Amino acid sequence: TSAALALLSGSAAALVVWKWLGRKMIQKKMEEARRTRDEGLKKMAKAVQQFREQVPSAQTDSILSLPLLELTGKLREGSLSPRTVLYTYLEKVSALEVTQQTNCLRHFIPECEQQLQEIEQRKEKGLLYGVPVSIKDHIGHKGQLATCGLVQCLGTLMEEDSVLVKVLKRQGAIPFAMTNVPQSLFSYECSNPIFGRTLNPFNPKKSPGGSSGGEGALIAGGGSILGIGSDMGGSIRLPSSFCGLCGLKPTAERLRWVLGLPLQPCSWSSLAKGARYGAIPCAVGPMARDVDSLALCMKALLCQEMFQLDPSVPPIPFNEEVYSSSTPLRVGYYDTDGYFPLPPCMRRAVKETRRALQAAGHQLVPFSPPRVPHAMTELFMKTFFADGGRAWLDVFTGDIVDPGLKQQVNTCRMPRLVKKLLALLLKPLQFLLLLKLKDLAVISTCRSVKEMWNHHHEIQVYRSQFITEWKELQLDVVLCPVLGPAFTTGYPGKLLTAISSTMLYNLLNFPAGVVPVSTVTEADEEELKLYQGCCDDPWDRMLKQAVSGAVGLPVAVQCVALPWQEELCLRFMKEVETLSRAK
Repeated sequence: TSAALALLSGSAAALVVWKWLGRKMIQKKMEEARRTRDEGLKKMAKAVQQFREQVPSAQTDSILSLPLLELTGKLREGSLSPRTVLYTYLEKVSALEVTQQTNCLRHFIPECEQQLQEIEQRKEKGLLYGVPVSIKDHIGHKGQLATCGLVQCLGTLMEEDSVLVKVLKRQGAIPFAMTNVPQSLFSYECSNPIFGRTLNPFNPKKSPGGSSGGEGALIAGGGSILGIGSDMGGSIRLPSSFCGLCGLKPTAERLRWVLGLPLQPCSWSSLAKGARYGAIPCAVGPMARDVDSLALCMKALLCQEMFQLDPSVPPIPFNEEVYSSSTPLRVGYYDTDGYFPLPPCMRRAVKETRRALQAAGHQLVPFSPPRVPHAMTELFMKTFFADGGRAWLDVFTGDIVDPGLKQQVNTCRMPRLVKKLLALLLKPLQFLLLLKLKDLAVISTCRSVKEMWNHHHEIQVYRSQFITEWKELQLDVVLCPVLGPAFTTGYPGKLLTAISSTMLYNLLNFPAGVVPVSTVTEADEEELKLYQGCCDDPWDRMLKQAVSGAVGLPVAVQCVALPWQEELCLRFMKEVETLSRAK
């Protein structure tokens, strides 16, 4: 007996030591990654200093204030050089004006200087000639990491550029920075244990949104003029809403981001590839300060180079005629989806934009999106957690879980029997809580392959129903709300299903974009005090807490079109932008 006890005690002690050593190894890897980032920033600052010594007369402020269309015009005509523009933006970043305030940068891309030399020698100038571009952490760039905020991916260097980066470079763009993301990308907060939390450039108490939150903070802070994000539940549109930017989520198949090949395997890679081909595919798209910048980026990307590098992308070039059209539009609109009521300022934005569109000669038609609670809980969330979250949990193996994700991770880790019992006990409460129990959706899984195929069929049926109702009203586009204003940090992880406004159009795979149209007023804050949501339940009260204290922060609307009609979506966004600026 004593021998057995000694063996048991020894085994327990060995387990404790093993876990301690594992945690120490994780900490060492994270410290090394942060050190590498900091060294990269120092190299960037040194390169900028050398340039300043050579060209002390460069007009930094005037370059940084140029809209993208004006900047590209000056670059193409030669009145500005790509070198001057690149080092001006590098200076903005390396001077820590943006990075110190927001912690938005994951890594500086040293290869940008090589790309600069290459485009300077080219005779042909692409549509993005000389434009510095920032890219989201997981969009593959040769020789760089694609971490997704995961320690296990810190050794995963890309051995080639992703298709998207190849096309950007072909069009003369210079990728110069990779931006921070939430751990595993599954959050609209922007925090991970390796590189820390990214903050909103307008208010450090607020989140920039996610998962393209690093992009949102960098562009809004003036450190980048054009960025590339990805969107599977609102990850382009939410940072755009929180940071006052324009952002477009295209139809997922219109562009391909395609991972660069990693030199070492990473569990996240298999999850990401699944995202590309799943029932709710991941879309990649541009983020910028104005709609014309998004249109130029789409025009540059939708080129023969893209179609040749990835034959699965439909060879549909950008339709300039549709984007430039001034024909009056028939616009459907709604200010609530009947699932998660948004703060008063976001509904005000829709109403004001609706009135402005009507005054400009467009036809406005009330539209009610069908069965949104069913779409969110039974279709969207069940797709993500069809396996009970096991594939997602795999990416945290041997990792430290970010505090913002612990609640979701712990729910997924519950034994299957406990999940079933909870689902049974909580089912009668679904209607009363308007299906807001975010963890209830995690409990709902597909129990067999047949059930999974049936589930995919239900999604197709819902898409067909939605398009039928759209067509019956003869709509061109739809105007609707987007979640905002920016949440106080820490709250996004507690309100996963508050993003139904954006999730819906991932489920449908419709192109959707966000345009800032206003800012939060004192009157909005006063009205927020009276906000009760649907039934003044804990989720409604939490939302009120999340968005309070936002006076002066951006307020946006969402613009939607049918699949493959990105140009029409952008044209509508441009109309909304023009009218909002004319106020």
